[in-house]
Amino acid sequence: MSDQINKITTQMRKWILEYIVLSIISNWETYGAEILKQLKENNLIIVEWTLYPMLSRMKKDGLINYNWVESDSGHPRKYYNLTQDWENLLIIMWKSWDTLNKAVNNITK
Repeated sequence: MSDQINKITTQMRKWILEYIVLSIISNWETYGAEILKQLKENNLIIVEWTLYPMLSRMKKDGLINYNWVESDSGHPRKYYNLTQDWENLLIIMWKSWDTLNKAVNNITK
């Protein structure tokens, strides 16, 4: 039973994090460290080795792009932005989340 709970929790967290990361990137073009900062400020602790593979997968899936921008700190940063495909996916994800959230709240009251 514990293995099933861990698997379900992991899948839920993965989906929610992807949704949140896409939402962050939809607000403004940003780089990985800023995404991590936003997540941590909202008590969604995530580590680099979780975020960067997720961003690579999103790039591979055609959801995001990136460009290199020189930084004042000396090394260039990879700034992420959304592709045209993101809009439809983000809308679908938002509707799914809203429906799921309402159902869970109704059932668990």
